[in-house]
Order: sequence, then C-alpha cells, then structure tokens
Amino acid sequence: CALCRRADCDSELFGQTCHQDGLCVHENCLYHASGLSQRGADGEGFYGFLLPDIRQELKRAAHKTCCICRRRGASVACQGRRCPRNFHFPCGGERGCVSQFFGEFKSFCWQHRPVQRLRALRRGRSRCLICQEPVAGRPRFGTLVSAPGSARGRRGCCPAPGAAPAAASLPPFPGSRDAAWELEGAFDDHYQRHSSCDAARCLCPGGRQQADDEGPWRLLLCNSCGSRGTHRECGGLGEEAGSWECGDCGRAGTGEELHAGLN
Repeated sequence: CALCRRADCDSELFGQTCHQDGLCVHENCLYHASGLSQRGADGEGFYGFLLPDIRQELKRAAHKTCCICRRRGASVACQGRRCPRNFHFPCGGERGCVSQFFGEFKSFCWQHRPVQRLRALRRGRSRCLICQEPVAGRPRFGTLVSAPGSARGRRGCCPAPGAAPAAASLPPFPGSRDAAWELEGAFDDHYQRHSSCDAARCLCPGGRQQADDEGPWRLLLCNSCGSRGTHRECGGLGEEAGSWECGDCGRAGTGEELHAGLN
C-alpha cells in the first residue's frame, strides 16, 4: 500500500486492496487519510477517491513522520485539539489509536481517543458476547460496549470492516462497520447520514437542514448513535464543542455530554 507502506491484505483490518495505473492502496487507509476527500462518484477512482487526489495526498504525507514507527508517509492525523501526532492507519491500531468508521472518519491518538462513559457491570457478568472470554467490566481500549450499554465485547472479536456475515446479528458497537452481505446494497436506504437539527426549538435562521462547517450553526450528530443532531447554538454548546450525545444515549451511560478537549 502506497499510504501505509505495508503489503498486508487482511480485509478485516485494511479493507479491500485497490490496484489501478500502478497505484496500490488499502481501502481503509484511503478513508482515514486526513488530507483526502471523496470528490468523485462511487464508480470513479477508488470508492470515489480520484487518483490525482491520492497522488497529491502521497506527496503531502511524504513529509509526515509516523509517531509510532518513526517512518515517513504518515497520512493519518490525530483530530485532538492542537495534537501534532501523525501515524499510518495500521500503526495507529497497534498502538491503541482509534479510527471512526462513520461521519467524517476521524482518527485519534491514544491520548485523545474517545472514551465510552458507561457504568460498570456487576462482577461476574462481564463476558465477551462472541468468544465468551472474561472482559473488563469497565470500558477500556480492549473492551467495547454496545450502544444500549447491555453487552460487552473484546475489540478483537467485534465486527470489523469486511467482517463475516454472522457479525450482523450482534448488537451495534460504536465504530463497527457493515457486515459483508449488507454491502451488496440491500439496505442502502438505511445508510443516509442524518442531516437535520432535532432540538425541541431550532434557532437557526436557515432552518433545521442548515449545516455550516464551523460556528453556531455547525450540525453535530450524536457521538454514539449518529441518528440525532443539533446545531451548537440550539444545543447550548460552546464554540469549542466538537462532539455531543443525545439524551437517549446519555441516559444509557452516565448522561454526560462529550465535548472536544475533554479527555
């Protein structure tokens, strides 16, 4: 892969390997490259990433050093506020960094990665839903908790990009991607990104659908479920707020809202 410099082809970790015009890149390395945007249609380039844009991203990343392996070509930047760390997508996974497979596909280093704020289960009840091995009752990097907060799973067992069809029957874990059989288009109407403010009273002059990149009318989606949104102003959030949880998801855990800069 031209982005991560690895020859690995494990689709559960890297996604599909794309080849065209002498260029070879992993699907997930594309999605998480911080300087790359999907400017083409789905059938253009690699999943909408145009080849000239990919080559431009390779030039940009060539000047970035991975904070983990210390090699050049680190295309993934931590989205923590003022964090200077850059890393290769697979290096990040090995070091405990978190890459989100939803929304803007943001990535965070081990210091700034999002943390699930949920109550610990009673002793003796914490087992991985998949392998049935004991897991930590309190959320940590190696343990994920389903969105309703009722099931635990080891990170290595939970549904990953390109996962087997059986994974579709599991409760939803934040950051998991669709099972392989879902990618065939059977549920395309379910995968539309939520795009409106759901505050009881929307204050935006442009209406609930307005979504600015910054400022009071930036639309924030729920950090856990992604199915509800609020403008910063409508949710009573400050200019620094970069993430938010809806009332239902907050009640499933501690009820705390997540804000950028609080780690």
